[in-house]
Amino acid sequence: MAQAIEVGLCGKGNPGYRQVNLAGVILAAGSSTRMGRPKALLEFKGETFLHRLIGHFTSVCSEVIVVGRPDLQFPALGNAKLIVNPEPDRGMLSSLQCGLSTVSLQSEAVIFAPVDYAPVRRQTVLEIAESFNGVLTLPVFEGRRGHPCIVSRQLMQELLALSVDESAKTVIHTHLHEARLVPVTDSRTVEDVDDPEAYQQLLASVAHDQN
Repeated sequence: MAQAIEVGLCGKGNPGYRQVNLAGVILAAGSSTRMGRPKALLEFKGETFLHRLIGHFTSVCSEVIVVGRPDLQFPALGNAKLIVNPEPDRGMLSSLQCGLSTVSLQSEAVIFAPVDYAPVRRQTVLEIAESFNGVLTLPVFEGRRGHPCIVSRQLMQELLALSVDESAKTVIHTHLHEARLVPVTDSRTVEDVDDPEAYQQLLASVAHDQN
């Protein structure tokens, strides 16, 4: 796995440059009710959603954590670490909190996304990681904020402090004035593959996209 990601737009030897140890958290504990089968195991370009996102995150992270559910088995995950949310029906925040609580102390920030967003391009993930501003960084496609996003350790603690009936958006919105919004050309940062129709549309798009 990558040991650190270079952040800042100024390059080595300049004031804006430094390295940040990122952890990656993939949320794969949803029930996939609308899809009718586990979204983590959907195939796209010769690999599962889960393995594709693990690969993307591995290229920029020193550790990758997958949050699953008790009734779902995953194939071998390589160097990624699997943890199980014992009560996934409490909602996505509970899975995010499970993942964040497992992040090592060496990681200074976390990039995270639901497994639904696995179709994003690897280059997009790299652009987001390299643009991290030390607080909060999100991709923006045609005015819409998407995934994956990166939060600092301070924001990690705020997310962990939320009650289970709250949303991660509470913390994101509180710090939005501090965020770096990264313009991207990747529409998949805002496309939630949540049902069979969306999945078929994704597959139909493959012929027009080589990334």
